[in-house]
Amino acid sequence: MSTLPKLIDHLEWADAKALAALRGAARPDAKVREIYSHILGSEHTWIARIEGRTPSLAVWPTLGDGEIEHVARENVAALRRIIEGVTEVDLARVVAYRNSAGHPFESTVEDILLHVALHGSYHRGQVAMLLRQGGTEPAPTDYIAFIRGAPAATRASVPQS
Repeated sequence: MSTLPKLIDHLEWADAKALAALRGAARPDAKVREIYSHILGSEHTWIARIEGRTPSLAVWPTLGDGEIEHVARENVAALRRIIEGVTEVDLARVVAYRNSAGHPFESTVEDILLHVALHGSYHRGQVAMLLRQGGTEPAPTDYIAFIRGAPAATRASVPQS
């Protein structure tokens, strides 16, 4: 269970890094903000499902600058509350929900938490790609960069033979 706090720490760090890169872009494509907002909206939705309440945000919300920071802080605080003192029984609890298309599903709390961490990584990669295409250097948000405190090697940093 020691992995979950690390994943939440990484999620918080990586979301902040991606937001900083987004804000540093001279003219970010609207798609970048849309995807970044989706990361936060989906985190919020999954948290609401775990907590058994109706989400107050859409899975694909339109968030302004102030809202982005607020939602990011709320999400991380809620995720920390969920994993604080979590037991194997808590993680195995099945959550019934309807996806954004209205289809019924059931998932364990553990699977939901792992999905939240992995889903954010997937979409932060899209954000990075779009920022790079727009001429902005994206933030390195890989887990290993978080743990080491230094980004992974890039093609430019590896000697070519």
